[in-house]
Amino acid sequence: MMTESNQHTIWQAYSYLFVRLILGLIFFMAGIFKVFELGPMGHAERFFLPYQDTFLPVWSLWVVGVSIPIVELLAGALLIIGWMVRWAAVSLGIVLVVVTFGHLLKEPLFAFHAHVIPRLVLVLFVLILPEAMDRFSIDNWLKSRSKDS
Repeated sequence: MMTESNQHTIWQAYSYLFVRLILGLIFFMAGIFKVFELGPMGHAERFFLPYQDTFLPVWSLWVVGVSIPIVELLAGALLIIGWMVRWAAVSLGIVLVVVTFGHLLKEPLFAFHAHVIPRLVLVLFVLILPEAMDRFSIDNWLKSRSKDS
């Protein structure tokens, strides 16, 4: 028979799973589009080279513009499967900081509440909650295997 405490724990685990899957899908699908439709170079040209009239060096725009689609694709996939979840979430948090900085550089009053804030809330959810709550992840499975050894 399940105790109230066990039921609470399982609902927490499902909550963590749903947040991780939704966040992972958001970035994974964006990464799919940016890597396989636009191409990393096309992504850099379309979204980062317009900032070459700022103080940012053009080489940095290329490096970051080409890297972000790959980071989104890989980190999103890692979140979906539940492996290296913390590092994936930190990577996506960095992407959100870069995106926010870029938007604010061109438009200081940019309304990032529709794009950045919802994703940031999900990233924070993953980072703030204890890893032990993520019972449906490869990370948890690997940790439990290492305890059994």
